[in-house]
Amino acid sequence: MSVLSDVLAAARGEGRAALIGYLPAGYPSVAGAADALCAMVAAGVDVVEIGLPYSDPLMDGPTIQRAVEAALESGTTTDDVLATVRSVAATGAPTLVMSYWNPIQRYGVDRFAAGLADAGGAGAITPDLTPDEASRADTDWLAATDAASLDRVFLVAPSSTEQRLRYTTEHCRGFVYAASTMGVTGTRASVSGGAKELVERVRRVSDIPVCVGLGVSSAAQAAEVASFADGVIVGSAFVRRVLDAPDAQAGEKAVADLAAELADGVRQATPR
Repeated sequence: MSVLSDVLAAARGEGRAALIGYLPAGYPSVAGAADALCAMVAAGVDVVEIGLPYSDPLMDGPTIQRAVEAALESGTTTDDVLATVRSVAATGAPTLVMSYWNPIQRYGVDRFAAGLADAGGAGAITPDLTPDEASRADTDWLAATDAASLDRVFLVAPSSTEQRLRYTTEHCRGFVYAASTMGVTGTRASVSGGAKELVERVRRVSDIPVCVGLGVSSAAQAAEVASFADGVIVGSAFVRRVLDAPDAQAGEKAVADLAAELADGVRQATPR
């Protein structure tokens, strides 16, 4: 059991899903992102995802891309990301890094895993890395995360076959990330109808917690996803609050207000 597994189990014991909140490191500044993430935790976020800014975020929609581009332009580095992890992990909330594979590989796989663990990080989500690639000798992400005692989270999608679902969940630790729609991230007017079906398909092959992302932006949507998933992942909606804020303090309050709203939503869900 890890701190991430403990928090997910505690939420399940309360009869609810966990609320997982995302912001990229470095926006509106390194310190500003850390403060906003800590405010989200104080307002009800159970688990934190910190995005590692990358110049080619293929799976991210325009909202996250805007914040990531600004973070890169201001000079945010991988070391800044790890410093942000240290600040947020000090709250006690399980803190994961969400990163494309290329920045980790450039930083050094073993170096990154060791640095993340040293900063108090719980694990990492690698959206463009499959378990097959993670086990290759020139990648060795499985060995690096094992050595650093980090949880590793891979993605499944509606297009995943039963064989792929089984293989992916066998290599996940903490939870498996269920991308509820095909396409890039971004808030949506309604939750994808395929989300519940995907969760059910995963549960037929594995007992690992299933957390759903891509699109949640309101308490009602959070409640809907929480009625069938172990975790509700919210990213673009938090980023939008920071982007729209006139200054860092207003952004911090805006994400805290949204976190409180979403936390109420997951607690209002019909018991799973």
